[in-house]
Amino acid sequence: MTTLTNWINGAHVASASARTTDVFNPATGEVQSKTPLSTVEELNDAVAKAKEAQVKWGATNPQRRARVMMKFGQLINEHMDELAELVSREHGKTLPDARGDVQRGLEVVEVCMGAPNMLKGEFTDDGGPGIDLYSMRQPLGVVAGITPFNFPAMIPLWKMAPALACGNAMILKPSERVPSTALRLAELIKEAGLPDGVLQVVNGDKEVVDAILDNEDIAAVGFVGSTPIAQYIYGRAAASGKRAQCFGGAKNHMIIMPDADIDKAADALVGAGYGAAGERCMAISVAVPVGKETADKLIDALIPRVEKLKVGPYTSEEDVDFGPVITAASQARINSLITSGVDQGAKLLIDGRNFKLQGYENGFFCGPSLFDDVTPEMDIYKEEIFGPVLSTVRADTYEDALNLVIDNPYGNGTAIYTADGDTARDFAHRVNVGMVGINFPIPVPLSYHTFGGWKKSAFGDLNQYGPDAFRFYTKTKTVTARWFSGIKDGAALNFKPMD
Repeated sequence: MTTLTNWINGAHVASASARTTDVFNPATGEVQSKTPLSTVEELNDAVAKAKEAQVKWGATNPQRRARVMMKFGQLINEHMDELAELVSREHGKTLPDARGDVQRGLEVVEVCMGAPNMLKGEFTDDGGPGIDLYSMRQPLGVVAGITPFNFPAMIPLWKMAPALACGNAMILKPSERVPSTALRLAELIKEAGLPDGVLQVVNGDKEVVDAILDNEDIAAVGFVGSTPIAQYIYGRAAASGKRAQCFGGAKNHMIIMPDADIDKAADALVGAGYGAAGERCMAISVAVPVGKETADKLIDALIPRVEKLKVGPYTSEEDVDFGPVITAASQARINSLITSGVDQGAKLLIDGRNFKLQGYENGFFCGPSLFDDVTPEMDIYKEEIFGPVLSTVRADTYEDALNLVIDNPYGNGTAIYTADGDTARDFAHRVNVGMVGINFPIPVPLSYHTFGGWKKSAFGDLNQYGPDAFRFYTKTKTVTARWFSGIKDGAALNFKPMD
């Protein structure tokens, strides 16, 4: 068993803290390493070093910063299998899914290779008599990223790549449950040419998070996690005068219309509901078939598909559909919510609570569960389960289904399956959710667009990656310039109207 390190000034540095937290192998339940829970003093020291390193990095030509991103992307590609195994070893997701985790982060790095174009300012010639106006985008200074356990590669890359490409230094605090991928990415970006100190990886828990929020030299914070923590971080960051983009929980619905292709809808629901053991903020956890006939057909199509799902450790490579959940506490919570669904009257068609895998009896495995006749009053509907559980809520009409999504407090993602263009257009226009899929179950936008939910799924007015990331990680300075040609008109004590 090893104790992991922080990454300070381009090197692995052991924490002086006596506090650690266990990093489990989710498939076996065994502790495989320990993460240091760094002290406030260590965090503040890392910020001071980052502040010093940022000055030179921020003054570096944007094209030279982009070249670091180009080399970084190349190295991620070269080490794809190694990074995927790190993700799988600590998170438990299958190797194909882990490769997807790394790939979706790499795509943001690829967009950041074009950072010089995104950082261009604006210019107005002759805005007034002999007056030019121009704007420039400049880095904020030191920024911080606080990332979750469920995407150990993707979300750290979503944070660090745009922040660094914009000329900032970054303090990255990965989830203490899955720290190794972030540390390896730090090694790779140093190899790509990032100067020492510009990226610091500091492990820790709430004590370090609060130190990040209170440190006056950190100008902005990006967070992904649960809604209560997102709201807490957003409020405390704003009170400290920081920019904040904080993304929280979700309860994503997929509406299935009577004219939908049921087989395609069922395939989509199985992939979106059970992939990564349901530990995705964009997972579809609620199926909403419209009409009794549609619902009955959908259930008939889902049952054999769900029953065929294979659950196992990532070491089975391509032979499993999803792996364990992250901790024993998560496993217990998922099983408890399933029990509450039964107690509150939902029909449990497939029960994953008693799933045991030979040779891995102590692993944190949950079998797939499928509910029918779920209602909005039930805990399994109201709570974000974050496990391999799909709930079916039957709706009589399209308007009933749409209002179910509109009335839900979360607004991360949603989808509709239909063959009717008018219905799809109406849904996309009216639904109050940030990311919408039409015959597409997990509508995560490509990296040159932007990712973000609405309602209680997001706090802050700018989204992750894409153009919004360059707005978030820079501040705009506007200059009004006039060059005298030897003519003096005397002082002007009022705002002079433009001719």
